[in-house]
Amino acid sequence: MPEKRKVPRKKFSTYMRVLDDDTEKTVGHLVDVGLRGLQLEVAAPIPMGQEYHMHMELTPDVSDKLFMFLAARSKWIRPDEIMPNLYRVGFEIVHMEPHDYEIYQRLVEIYGE
Repeated sequence: MPEKRKVPRKKFSTYMRVLDDDTEKTVGHLVDVGLRGLQLEVAAPIPMGQEYHMHMELTPDVSDKLFMFLAARSKWIRPDEIMPNLYRVGFEIVHMEPHDYEIYQRLVEIYGE
């Protein structure tokens, strides 16, 4: 399938949980990142086209904040190639506050491979 992304993504080299703002439950774990979107590994299928309000746990080398917040829309889902009981979900970032976006850019620079 031809690549549709306008901005390339990078593999994410560290473990980082992404949590639902309302329930505080883990949505998934970052597996790749780009300036306009991200990919999560999740335990259960997520409906496509749904908007999620999420936050990421941050490390001290990226920010003095504990979390950064974003809204993202699920764009696609597929089973994980290695662990078929898990899923990969692609998200498009639809909103992020400017300061959180600066932190996110640092994440991409520091941990993106």
